[in-house]
Amino acid sequence: MRTIPGTDKARIEGESIENAGQDFDPNTSEVIVEMSMNKQGAKAWADMTTKNTGKPIAIVLDDIVYSAPFVNEPITGGQSRITMGRGRNSQQSITEAQDLANILKSGKLDAPAKIVADYTVGPSIGGAAVHGGAMAFLISFLVIFVLMLVYYNTGGWVANIALVLNLLFTIGVLSALHATLTAPGIAGLVLTVGMAVDTNVIIFERIKEELSRGKTYPLAIKDGYRRSLAPVLDAHVTTMLTAIILFYFGLGPVLGFATTQILGILLSLFCGILVSRLVTDFYTNKNRHFNYFTPLSRRIFKHAAFKFIEYRKVAYAISVVVLVLGVGALVHGFKEGVEFSGGRSYVVNFHKPVNDQVEAIRSSLEKVQPGTTPQIKTYGGNEQLEITTDYLIKSPGSNTDSSVLASTFEGVKSFLPEGTSYKEFVTTKYLGQTKKVEPTISDDLKAGAVKATVFAILIIFIYIFIRFRDWRYSLGTIIALLHDVFVTLAVFSFLRDLVPFTLEIDQHFIAAVLTVIGFSMNDTVIVFDRIRENSHLMKGASNGEIINKSVNDTLSRTIMTSLTVFLTILILFLVGGEVTRGFAFAMLIGVITGTYSSIFVAAPFLVDFAKGKPLGKEQEVAKTSAVKPKVTPAQSK
Repeated sequence: MRTIPGTDKARIEGESIENAGQDFDPNTSEVIVEMSMNKQGAKAWADMTTKNTGKPIAIVLDDIVYSAPFVNEPITGGQSRITMGRGRNSQQSITEAQDLANILKSGKLDAPAKIVADYTVGPSIGGAAVHGGAMAFLISFLVIFVLMLVYYNTGGWVANIALVLNLLFTIGVLSALHATLTAPGIAGLVLTVGMAVDTNVIIFERIKEELSRGKTYPLAIKDGYRRSLAPVLDAHVTTMLTAIILFYFGLGPVLGFATTQILGILLSLFCGILVSRLVTDFYTNKNRHFNYFTPLSRRIFKHAAFKFIEYRKVAYAISVVVLVLGVGALVHGFKEGVEFSGGRSYVVNFHKPVNDQVEAIRSSLEKVQPGTTPQIKTYGGNEQLEITTDYLIKSPGSNTDSSVLASTFEGVKSFLPEGTSYKEFVTTKYLGQTKKVEPTISDDLKAGAVKATVFAILIIFIYIFIRFRDWRYSLGTIIALLHDVFVTLAVFSFLRDLVPFTLEIDQHFIAAVLTVIGFSMNDTVIVFDRIRENSHLMKGASNGEIINKSVNDTLSRTIMTSLTVFLTILILFLVGGEVTRGFAFAMLIGVITGTYSSIFVAAPFLVDFAKGKPLGKEQEVAKTSAVKPKVTPAQSK
């Protein structure tokens, strides 16, 4: 079909078609496609069919000819019929007609399909990321396995059985879903190793408390599981909420991390509560019991009586500094990854050390890519550099990608091994990874990141308010979470050029922040649950005394849950590879600050706000009943 002279447009474009659909000829029962056009299209269609009677007219979409029916006679009025042949019993003709109708309708779209984000990872970098993640997973598993035995004695076997089953179930479900193994997915598995034993840690610490009060093993186990259920559920629900939000707002590889995390949380509940209880009851029913103490765990935090509330003003001063640094970080700015800044990124392997030639390479690139200042950083070693540029990112055209890549080659050519050709350069031998993100999708990612963070904080505020029925608990939680976020932002802003690895704001960073929010809530909720419980037991005590006692009571489990996650993330940071290093570093900062804020920020907040208000209904009832009624002389008679 001829085009309009001087243009690339066809005589009739898709916007002229109002509707199209598959049908049957009522007389011959042949399969047909009915098509209707608007007034402008009908007029042009009548002219075309009149001039091309007996000739084919091509139906083209994205430069592909999908059909070329012959014109039997001039068509006026805008109503057309394309006969596909064969009767209504021919499934092939019906399918072809439905496909053609969909193609005709899709032609109504004004914009053609356009790739707005493209990621390519070579086998060397992909293999290194998977190998590093697998090593981190294996080492983390062994470390946590040994830690449970060292700290919980034979009781640690229960936690390890639950850990093994959790991982087997998680891998089994991912396999059943035909999930693709990616570096973020492996990072999710590594984090699952650290969080899988959290349920058992909470339960075991409670059992140890009940045993220390002189209860028998059967009774201590029964009360330990019963009284641990509420904090375990609260901790996992808050972490689950942030994981779901991450799954909803995340894109690409982050979805794999969120999926693994959600599965890990659900299976942690199942294995930690049900499987562990079954194993424990089976052993106890044989008149035997697990030992939950070792010489190490018996000494640590024994009769802890730290005066956290008395030092809260020091913590407030630190929090004010954190607030100033967090606001300062927003002004100072961040190093945005290509996902948020828009542009193209190439990981180039020079096959020789070039880490001391970064400025020379940047200067060379600026000459062949005028108007830009490429970002260059080492990537996993001194022989590889990641080059990020926004050169021609807003320029349309199918050849732009190849033009930018060619100019990048010209800029780095003199630093590559002598004789390297462009044809060799574009292979995975030199070009290990490429990324391209259009400015439109980067803006969407930024907006999604902000929405995800705000939405996560809002959802947690509502959940805590419903759970504890006290605005102080919700507000204290939000202040603690903002404290953690500000610390992470400050670190990524002010240390971005001072550390030997990449600190970028990208999807992995947002995943880390949301995970930190959920994990920080894990510790905070455990402390809050104990505060509410002690408000019933410690009748007549002040709010400060109750909170001090509660924080000290839960100190062992707070440190242990933080330690298991910290160790797994530290191992991921050290051996997991460059792909997940920024994520792991953000998580390390978050785990430390989350533990600090749970103890020194969230809990003390309950003392200084609404000071005279009881910490729970039980405490309020106790105070009311402690007031003696006034007896008048007349009543005494």
